Amino acid sequence: MGFLYIGPWLLGFAIFELYPFISSLLYSFTDLNMFKSPNFVGLQNYIEMFTRDKLFLQSLKVTFIYAVIAVPLKLAFALLIAILLNRKLKGINFFRTIYYLPSIMGGSAAVALLWRYLFSREGLVNQMTGKLSIAPIDWLGSPDIALYTISALTVWQFGSSMVLFLAALKQVPGELYEAGRIDGASRSRMFVSITFPLITPIIFFNLIMQMVNAFQEFTAAMVITSGGPLNSTYLYGLLIYENGFKYFKMGYASAQSWVLFVIIMIFTLVIFKSSSKWVYYEDGGK
Repeated sequence: MGFLYIGPWLLGFAIFELYPFISSLLYSFTDLNMFKSPNFVGLQNYIEMFTRDKLFLQSLKVTFIYAVIAVPLKLAFALLIAILLNRKLKGINFFRTIYYLPSIMGGSAAVALLWRYLFSREGLVNQMTGKLSIAPIDWLGSPDIALYTISALTVWQFGSSMVLFLAALKQVPGELYEAGRIDGASRSRMFVSITFPLITPIIFFNLIMQMVNAFQEFTAAMVITSGGPLNSTYLYGLLIYENGFKYFKMGYASAQSWVLFVIIMIFTLVIFKSSSKWVYYEDGGK
């Protein structure tokens, strides 16, 4: 009876996740190009990727930098806003909803287009800074700052992490803060010694999820900058997309997808391995 109830989910998982997952691994060893039957080429796709494809290394570099910028800032902003919203104030639910709204939009193309307009040469941001007599900044046309500009879009969509942090903050026992106040602890000391340790499980979860999302980011680079200027925003997700759907090298794109999968797995395992040193569980679990 149990399998009957979960049957629809199992069927969907097998068709839309497990089958494509296994197929992509098999295709990564072929020259599949969507127009002819694939031929087995062994490790040729992987050899070409690591030895001759300059865009592969460039996109990896850009993606690593993007993740290092976006993930910590997003988590920091999410935690800061969660702390500010963890108060009993009139109309606080309205503000919680407002701050969560950007995350409902997700990585949609419409939001990316809005971001491109805001930070264009004649966009709203430069118009506002111009009123302060600040010269226009080429936010999307300068290789030095374009990646930071699209990273800001990810940071702006901190709502999902904020909600989890807010839930975690509400679970911190109030008597611990009361004991801290009796002992004369300052707010910053109570945050370091009480709040932070008790919310580390949620920090751990958010770190994993946002790290995975950062490595898979595609929409911002595709819609806002198309990977430019000078490939300074050429994220790995855009590289896979272009090889698969622009140049129709699906076998090669599948191989690149599996390299990304391995990279994400390595970082995930490292974070899991390190969690025993900084993640605190009240029941003593690891």
